[in-house]
Amino acid sequence: MTSSRQGRRQRLQALLDAEPFLTDRQIAELLQVSVATVRLDRMALGIPELRERIKAVAEENYAKLRALEGHEVIGELIDLSIGQEALSVLSTTHEMTFKRTDVLRGHYLFAQANSLAVALVDAEIALTASARIRFLHPVESGKRVIAKARLIQRTGSRHTIKVESRIDQLKVFEGEFVVVALDKKEGDSH
Repeated sequence: MTSSRQGRRQRLQALLDAEPFLTDRQIAELLQVSVATVRLDRMALGIPELRERIKAVAEENYAKLRALEGHEVIGELIDLSIGQEALSVLSTTHEMTFKRTDVLRGHYLFAQANSLAVALVDAEIALTASARIRFLHPVESGKRVIAKARLIQRTGSRHTIKVESRIDQLKVFEGEFVVVALDKKEGDSH
């Protein structure tokens, strides 16, 4: 029994190493055990719950921000390589949805993607000049939306950034944002 427990815990650790944002329920399904067993194994391994794992990673990345303050990023900032790519997770709630349908209001997906695109730009002031967006699939409350932003072109102060938002493997939103970086003098003169 001890060897099967050790093996299960090694598999749990390997799963979280590969995909750190799996929920206890997802892990339980993958390991074919109860959620309670996953929680006990996590505690034995010293692995915090999902919310705490996300929070710890996000705090490291907020320090890298230049154009935004940490609280201005919609969702938890999970990864940020300024000028290259960024990742955030938005945990949806009933308060974010239309009451009658429990479908997420679109401005939350837009705000997550837009703030991630702005965060990617290495400037004190970065403003969205334009956005081409598509809502691809409705999102219900309780879902975690993972947005990934990637710089696809930079021409002078103009940055073209592609953002895709997914729930698991399902793409729910995509957008192309043009973000302009301003230096302090330009920003102060307007």
